[in-house]
Amino acid sequence: MTDEEFDIIDELYFVTAYNDLKEATAFSDEILKSSLLKMIEQGWVRIYKTVDEESEIEGLDMENNFKAYFYLASKKGLFEHNSQ
Repeated sequence: MTDEEFDIIDELYFVTAYNDLKEATAFSDEILKSSLLKMIEQGWVRIYKTVDEESEIEGLDMENNFKAYFYLASKKGLFEHNSQ
């Protein structure tokens, strides 16, 4: 787990809007987007259309709408985070 991934998961213990995550981590959109995509593919982060509606990444437009979604660390991601 990279330092960026660690810092991102540290903010995802609860469902978090993209803008709140960006503010908390102070990462650029490019770094945050690429890290989130990698962690979603690894099963470390889950993606939500709304605070209450989890979604699969295949049905979403991450290229253009990644800022509109919410994110949450998965059990697997929290385990990796806490193993560091």
